[in-house]
Amino acid sequence: MYYAGFMYPPCPQYGQVPVYPYPRQPAYWMYPQQIDYSSRYPYRQSSNMHANMELKDYGNTPFVVNITEASKQNNTFRTALWTGKHLQVTLMSINVGEDIGLEVHPTVDQFLRIEQGQGMVRMGDTKDNLYIEKMVSDDDAIMVPAGTWHNLINTGNIPLKLYTIYAPPQHPFGTVHRTKADAMAAE
Repeated sequence: MYYAGFMYPPCPQYGQVPVYPYPRQPAYWMYPQQIDYSSRYPYRQSSNMHANMELKDYGNTPFVVNITEASKQNNTFRTALWTGKHLQVTLMSINVGEDIGLEVHPTVDQFLRIEQGQGMVRMGDTKDNLYIEKMVSDDDAIMVPAGTWHNLINTGNIPLKLYTIYAPPQHPFGTVHRTKADAMAAE
């Protein structure tokens, strides 16, 4: 193996340290830059393009969404946003003083993320033994393993906005429950 060493002649003041006549730049940017292409490409939408999107099930096709904006826009108890073969994303809005309802999914793992509001989550092995009780608010995530009883209660003074991921899907494609009563009737 051949080692070339430094390609610069030795400098008596600095030894073998190379001197660069320009500031060093990384070969790539660590984070993508925010570039506004709207004037050059008018068919592109701005970063808030999902602020008024249609909330429906876009299932089983590639899909990109600002999930925070979609969650905050949703005013229904439950709306399926994307249903695939192995995963489902639903948006939920829990009114003040209401809850999801004590439930268990025997074969479904569940992930919930709070986007707006505050509440209390209770979980346990049986519906009579909910030994986990935590206050949750914006940006908190809740993981519910299959077979775990759980409930999420809105304890705040605004609707609790969240999204939940079921693996595998829990609700039929296109599910929309406008109210908790609609959800209870469907089950």
